[in-house]
Amino acid sequence: HTLDWKRFTTDQTIDCFKAESAPLRAITPDVPITTNLMFYDGLDYYKLAKACDVVSWDSYPSYHDRPEDVRTGVHFSFLHDQRRAMLDKPFVLMESAPAQQNYKAVCKLKRPGVHQLEGLQAVAHGSDSVMYFQWRKSRGSVEKFHGAVVDHHGGATTRVFGDVAAIGETLGKLDAVVGTKTAAQVAVIYDYENNWAVEDAAGPRNPKKGYADACVDHYQAFWQAGVAVDVIDSIADFSKYKLLVAPMLYMIRPGVAERVERFVQEGGTFVTTYFSGIVDESDLCFLNGFPGPLRKLCGVWAEEIDTLYDDETATVTPTGSGAKGLGGTYPARQFCDLIHAEGATVLATYGSEFYAGRPALTVNKVGRGRAYYVAARFDGRFNGDFFGGLVDELAIPRALPGPLPAGVTAQVRSDGERDYVFILSFARSPQDLALGDTKYTNALNGEAVSGVLSLPPYGSRVLVRHSAG
Repeated sequence: HTLDWKRFTTDQTIDCFKAESAPLRAITPDVPITTNLMFYDGLDYYKLAKACDVVSWDSYPSYHDRPEDVRTGVHFSFLHDQRRAMLDKPFVLMESAPAQQNYKAVCKLKRPGVHQLEGLQAVAHGSDSVMYFQWRKSRGSVEKFHGAVVDHHGGATTRVFGDVAAIGETLGKLDAVVGTKTAAQVAVIYDYENNWAVEDAAGPRNPKKGYADACVDHYQAFWQAGVAVDVIDSIADFSKYKLLVAPMLYMIRPGVAERVERFVQEGGTFVTTYFSGIVDESDLCFLNGFPGPLRKLCGVWAEEIDTLYDDETATVTPTGSGAKGLGGTYPARQFCDLIHAEGATVLATYGSEFYAGRPALTVNKVGRGRAYYVAARFDGRFNGDFFGGLVDELAIPRALPGPLPAGVTAQVRSDGERDYVFILSFARSPQDLALGDTKYTNALNGEAVSGVLSLPPYGSRVLVRHSAG
């Protein structure tokens, strides 16, 4: 009933949007219509996006000289990539904050470089705009201390106004980026209906199970490697990707398992995890063994799931059976599926708890492709090693050839002839990265760039190179 209520709420919202759009479409048929999405999970935004001509949204991250800035950067990159993937075309950043936001627990000022970094981050992941709330600060009411382009003093001499003018000048030199594409060969499934069902379930871990965090955890491995990702829902088209990652796909909606199997049969690589294939679209458990309709594809039976306290871990060790990139012992946390291999090859096993020796990572070859089952929740080192190995095996392109420093990502938009490489650092200290032998041009001043690129704290650069395509 809760799921159906949330679906009804989404449908009613879309009906309202269409009703309000109808007279505008009749009077100004050539003017695109949108509504700005929020940082909110109460509606299925994939459905709402399909009623829009262009996706727009309001992005308000907090990059304020804190250790979690990198994770915040990853999370908002994830959201930008989701917005771009909703209609498979550039989106619009409808709102961002020129200065601090007044509703945060601690309303810190943007540190030097952050304003430019935040704007270019949106463009790097597919936005064709950087726009603000608000133009001028109001004298009263609840948002009188929310950042604005024009402060209460009314002049153009403030630091914030200078930051806005600076990114305006930057964007003026990047007109050629508008309309360019992001060629993602990797997709991470984040499904709103799945999120509702997972977080409403009583057990196996309460109150929160961290579905959204798990999706961002997997996404972060690609972000750190400079690999482009589309964030899609489970009913999207899978056929254009090489690698499809579905963390905690608890709910399998009608037709999804069949399309995943066809994706693998035709040569795709599929990765799913613990707590997947548990219920149907009505939140009723599948019978005859988990992961339900994915059991045969993955070649495993998930008999039980153990959950751990936050201060507990279980150990997992690769078996040496061919999992490229893995090495050493990894800690598993929070969720540990107890699985049986039913035709799948075991790539790693638990080394502790009463399930020591049982499979923790498997792969099953089906048709021309492979299906992996990750039985436990792992940290960033495992995800980086595991997905890095798959990226190399599948020859999925990285934005830059070499490794990127921690907290630095590189993202590419291309017109087919020129690649625009956005290099973004969310690190609080200076960072150096090697560019390899490729020759680049600074998109803002036309200067040649090669060798080692040095970035200040929260630094950002836009480089241009000839496209490999």
